[in-house]
Amino acid sequence: MMKRLVPTFNRILVQRVIQPAKTESGILLPEKASKLNSGKVIAVGAGSRDKDGKLIPVSVKEGDTVLLPEYGGTQVKLGEKEYHLFRDEDVLGTLHED
Repeated sequence: MMKRLVPTFNRILVQRVIQPAKTESGILLPEKASKLNSGKVIAVGAGSRDKDGKLIPVSVKEGDTVLLPEYGGTQVKLGEKEYHLFRDEDVLGTLHED
């Protein structure tokens, strides 16, 4: 049975991107080199409501690559995969290819 987690309110489900341990040519990279806390957005909630009851949508969408804080979020394990739940306002930014 496949489990699917749909976040509520302004939360997003992220799968962290694991940085490679070596380059394509085989050079081993130090553990601390270019450590970037990023992840791929797997699912998003509908958003939160303001004091007047108007829906404030989440600022990211499924498939976005986001920059995450070093600490925070809630770890969730579904099957063999590990995910993290963050609030929309905890996301530091989105990453785009040039």
